[in-house]
Amino acid sequence: MLITTLKTQHRALFLSHGGGPLPLLGDKAHGELVSRLKHIATTMARPSAIIVASAHWEESRPTVTSGTKPAVIYDYYGFPKASYELEYPCPGEPRLAHAIAEQLGNAGITVALDDARGFDHGLFVPLALMYPEADIPCVQLSLITSLDPAEHIRLGQAMRNLGNPSLLLIGSGFSFHNMRAFFTPETDDARAMNRAFEHWLLETCSSRELSEEARKQRLIDWASAPFARYCHPREEHLLPLHVCYGFAASACSAAYELQILNKQSSMYLWEIEG
Repeated sequence: MLITTLKTQHRALFLSHGGGPLPLLGDKAHGELVSRLKHIATTMARPSAIIVASAHWEESRPTVTSGTKPAVIYDYYGFPKASYELEYPCPGEPRLAHAIAEQLGNAGITVALDDARGFDHGLFVPLALMYPEADIPCVQLSLITSLDPAEHIRLGQAMRNLGNPSLLLIGSGFSFHNMRAFFTPETDDARAMNRAFEHWLLETCSSRELSEEARKQRLIDWASAPFARYCHPREEHLLPLHVCYGFAASACSAAYELQILNKQSSMYLWEIEG
């Protein structure tokens, strides 16, 4: 049982994980991402366990990995041979998986456990940069195929009472995720649309002038933000942020702006006293 009344220090981190395995292959367009994730890891106390809500796993109901030794899933194609030899042999954490399922169930959320699924690149790529020793227990949480932003905020809310002393919840997505735009020559209009949405996202996540109800509503109505559907034709890479916000329910503690694949991108960190 992982629920306790002891004081906890949890963190939530929404990160932009870049293009497939490229951050681990020395790709120059991911240089800022690599250095930023390594730096962020040095600013935080070592977590007791890590939960990753990955943009690369969707199920009809939220599902949690519960195996003891999840394998790596190479859920990308067309990359160099070395991309398919990457390993991240961190342990799973079945007790935490069951505690998450219990908390979601207590919140009225139907949940499933999967003891066979491995870890996709939304987990192993950023964690190989942040914690290369691969010795921190991890579980992965799926998104919900409805892609309903309110449901994903609710997922984060339901995990607030997990009692591990120092959990790290990672929302592994990308603040900009228009695949066609990544392979189209940059224009002033494209740059302006990217920047406008990033400005809105930064304000939404960091402004202390917003009430939490207003912040939550902005995230639920994210598609009304400037050029939202240009930056996210499909929202699966943004919704891990909603899970993080639901877990934290506050303005972020730190925001990081950077260039990834020639696009303005961002990451957000929450420090949560329990």
